[in-house]
Amino acid sequence: MRRKNKLKALDKAMATAAHYDEWRAAAIAHDEQSGMARWRETEQTDLYDHSQIRLRLDRLRNLRARGDFQGLLFALNEGIHGNMGGMGKSALYRKARFGTKRLIEDYIAEIDSSLRILAELDDDIIPTQEKIEFFYRANVCFGRSALMLSGGGVMGFLHLGVVNVLVQQGLLPRVISGSSAGSLIAGVLACHSDDELQRFSDPTIVRSEAARDVGFMRRMLLGMGPQITLEDLETLVEGLIPNMTFAEAYAKTGRQVSITVAPAEPHQRSRLLNAVTSPNVYIRSAIMASCAVPGVFPPVMLMARNVHGEPQPYLPGRRWIDGSVADDLPAKRLSRLYSTNHYIVSMVNPVATLFLNQGEEHSPLRRAVGTLGVGVGREILNFYRGLAQRQGDNWPRFNMMLHGLHALMDQEYSGDINIVPTLRTANPLRLLSHLDEEELVNIVAEGERACFEKVEAIRRCTMISRTLEDILYRFEYGDLRPDPSQFRRPRSSRRRPPPTDAQLAQLQQPRRRRARAG
Repeated sequence: MRRKNKLKALDKAMATAAHYDEWRAAAIAHDEQSGMARWRETEQTDLYDHSQIRLRLDRLRNLRARGDFQGLLFALNEGIHGNMGGMGKSALYRKARFGTKRLIEDYIAEIDSSLRILAELDDDIIPTQEKIEFFYRANVCFGRSALMLSGGGVMGFLHLGVVNVLVQQGLLPRVISGSSAGSLIAGVLACHSDDELQRFSDPTIVRSEAARDVGFMRRMLLGMGPQITLEDLETLVEGLIPNMTFAEAYAKTGRQVSITVAPAEPHQRSRLLNAVTSPNVYIRSAIMASCAVPGVFPPVMLMARNVHGEPQPYLPGRRWIDGSVADDLPAKRLSRLYSTNHYIVSMVNPVATLFLNQGEEHSPLRRAVGTLGVGVGREILNFYRGLAQRQGDNWPRFNMMLHGLHALMDQEYSGDINIVPTLRTANPLRLLSHLDEEELVNIVAEGERACFEKVEAIRRCTMISRTLEDILYRFEYGDLRPDPSQFRRPRSSRRRPPPTDAQLAQLQQPRRRRARAG
């Protein structure tokens, strides 16, 4: 009974932790009490191929101890993989409250250390050209992580809590997407540097933003007060987002941020707006379109900056609506554009969580019944959705409801790591009836707590890709950058992101020094 009471107290401590360090201490203590600390130290389990991971770990350690760096390079080249032996399974991070098998953590740490050692070796041990070709190739093969922020109305403030934790822990991916409410937070990330983002973690800033926006949110969600206009939404967006294009935002922050918009007209396809596909589109314009909930806001015409620096319509013959209607989590498109293959999902839509696969193992019969039920539901919704669309504006709210339901059932909501708040302080029924700035501050805190339990999974599953990015940055712009005349960029480097303004300035520094010396 005493042990049970301790576990309950630790559960409560984790549920109410204000900072990650508090949560971490309680989680480690919980594992000690529950026996999961011993589970972490025991290598054997049927969840992954522990013998393969142990064999590879011992081999890497042996090669490094002997100073056989050519052998180490070969070993890494043949086996650098994010899910080697099944070690990336989400189930491995749901057993213990903190971390996973020690063997997996040691293996990832060994690869991380080996990569950094190889990058800094002298040329007479491994030539620079050989190292560069290896790291570019490994970066493409291993892939990258992306953060996808779902739609969810006022629940979008939960994303802010998630982002705060990822920024503080140095785990925020460079590839980010946002739809509907998520597009607002994605826009903030696109336009603000890490230092500027610190202000959004200040509760007083969140409180002041909430006080200003609370009336707007209540009217948007409940239809209270006068009809919502684009000017209302523009006021909200202008308070958080500078007047920048996607290209300008990327040049400032280096974040590859995408915003999803859906077409208002039939026979059109949704768009993923970013610095690659639409560099001159204004981010404010994209957010307003992605937040244009059918039946609440009218469709939006996108705006872009022309060659003279003046705003003008972008695809003036088309109008765009809520991005979550068509592609809330655009994983496939992100993969094609940015070589992403690992997805962190911040899901704040309380209805969509019903369709979200959080990694639980179900019986084949239950999976089959679930798939059949969703399929039948989609066909029924398609019938009524077509009927509502023919009625046009005569059934605006019914049309909006069907759009929302169809969007929920016709999409995939599962990522590799899913951050799903419990919505205790963000109960949608309570928020719709009584919404104030204190509740919105609590929502941000709830988003942070939801992220706490995923931090170690994100840290381990993204460590190698973050290390590869850091090493390539050093080769391209930092202390490992070789003389351009002494090496050639391999073909695999073509998928690297273009330099930002700060990186271009770094490239110019040697030239300026040579010019002054001459």
